[in-house]
Amino acid sequence: MAILGLGLIGGSLARALRSSGFARQLIGYGHREPSLRRGVELGVIDDFSLDLDEVIERADILVICAPTLVAADLLQQILTRLGGVVDGPVITDAASVKGNLLQAARQACGGNMPPRLVLGHPIAGSERSGVDASDPELFRHHRVILTPVEGNEAAAVELVRDMWLSTGADVVSMAVADHDAVLAATSHLPHVLAYALVDALAQSENSDEIFRCAAGGFRDFTRIASSDPVMWRDIAIANRDALLNAIDLFSEHLGQLRQAVADEDAGGMQETFARAKAARDAFSAILAEQGQEKKT
Repeated sequence: MAILGLGLIGGSLARALRSSGFARQLIGYGHREPSLRRGVELGVIDDFSLDLDEVIERADILVICAPTLVAADLLQQILTRLGGVVDGPVITDAASVKGNLLQAARQACGGNMPPRLVLGHPIAGSERSGVDASDPELFRHHRVILTPVEGNEAAAVELVRDMWLSTGADVVSMAVADHDAVLAATSHLPHVLAYALVDALAQSENSDEIFRCAAGGFRDFTRIASSDPVMWRDIAIANRDALLNAIDLFSEHLGQLRQAVADEDAGGMQETFARAKAARDAFSAILAEQGQEKKT
């Protein structure tokens, strides 16, 4: 196994694969040697290399765990080096956006889909980052979405599925476009909203009082604004169209709610809040069934 990008996700995956016994040897790759050496010190990986050609030569499976835009560039470098070889290593990734990686792969392969490339995305993370934050239990009971496409080798898809199952994750399959639309609505939009809210309040005249008196709801909603700004900038760029659709839908509903507040439309506000509560309660029940949230 070669982990390309030894941060929170890559380090957690390496720890989980070591714990499950899935991988015989774990190799790290990246441009920051101190981080890779730290991975060896922590026992996250067995060895590392700064040479991409060496890593490709040694690995049976390459897992790209780099930020979204970097992942697309790295994927193109790998596929260019392989030169269309169909019996090379299986390649997968953990990036938050799939459409840009699919496009990058086809550009590198003359419009064709590499048969041993299986794109995927673990729905797990933390506002913390770096290999020191890695956790072998990060993916347990969390969903991993694979986005196989026509032309994928069935054995490669099953190998990647087995890899994620060994971490304790729940693995499902989804079309690339559907994945990007769903993640734009449920992950990328909430991060954008959290960043926008904290930034707006931080620039207000009463920012000191606001943050000093903020309650638990504000803390919980804005926690994700502590995530890596560069990573989320890249995600917003890579998933631009789907994210814009999600922002526009939210803006429309927010505008309707604003009008209800301005009109003192108690009935309209209550209907909105009641629908939202019912939907959130249903979501809580789903999470409880998955062991991710206590029933209330």
